[in-house]
Amino acid sequence: MSNPSQIDQIAERVERLLVRYEELQRTNALLVSQVEALSQERDSLKSRLGTARARMDALLERLPEAMAAQKTTS
Repeated sequence: MSNPSQIDQIAERVERLLVRYEELQRTNALLVSQVEALSQERDSLKSRLGTARARMDALLERLPEAMAAQKTTS
């Protein structure tokens, strides 16, 4: 019995493959969760960037008016 039979070798290999498959499933689930979190963070940052851009545009539009008003008061 020191030499495992071919069926025992196949069974052992299948067991190792099943363990590896389960590990890969857990890893994949973690990666999917990370992708979802990063996607939410990206969307939030894009929204904040859009808001900041709109505020900057509004300030830039007011700048020429402020300069013209300053010239007329001087």
